[in-house]
Amino acid sequence: MNVFYNRQGVGDVLLVSLKPIQPDQRAFEKKGDVVRIFDEKTGETAGYNIFQASTYHHFDGNGLLELNEELVSVINNILEKNGWNETIEADLSPKFVVGYVKEKKKHPNADKLSVCQVDVGTEVLQIVCGAPNVEAGQKVVVAKIGAVMPSGLIIQEAELRGVPSYGMICSARELELPNAPQEKGILVLSDEYEVGQPFTW
Repeated sequence: MNVFYNRQGVGDVLLVSLKPIQPDQRAFEKKGDVVRIFDEKTGETAGYNIFQASTYHHFDGNGLLELNEELVSVINNILEKNGWNETIEADLSPKFVVGYVKEKKKHPNADKLSVCQVDVGTEVLQIVCGAPNVEAGQKVVVAKIGAVMPSGLIIQEAELRGVPSYGMICSARELELPNAPQEKGILVLSDEYEVGQPFTW
């Protein structure tokens, strides 16, 4: 789940994104100030657009909002006030974490891709990586499913050349770190970082 608010760019609209949806399957339903976006085939809710958002709550920020219990509660209260029976739940765990590359294997269908098993503290994720410098034994920055990159890209489950991938191993450039090298390659962290700890910058 990701929540966006940009009054200057979009207007007084809170955008709540719950899951990706194919554009040709997108359908809409409106009650009061809230438009529900859902999958026409499955009926699953993909998100909400909440209009006149500032009449319900003061939202600080310009873009991606920090997800916390208070924000989730505010959104659920707005939904209820506008006649929606659904409530949303959010994974509040950090989306950028320190990972440890336990294993690296060559991708079976692509010479320049590697299939990595990455320990992120609570689980081991399979991540397909195209960086030439990725190796087993490294500590790296992992963007988990649902992470929003500085570019605005939302990390989703993917399948790259037939192999499932559940996150992204990040480069300094992708994280838009100061003085990031322009050549391809992931950011390799020093040993002092702890596997599973949030990565902030």
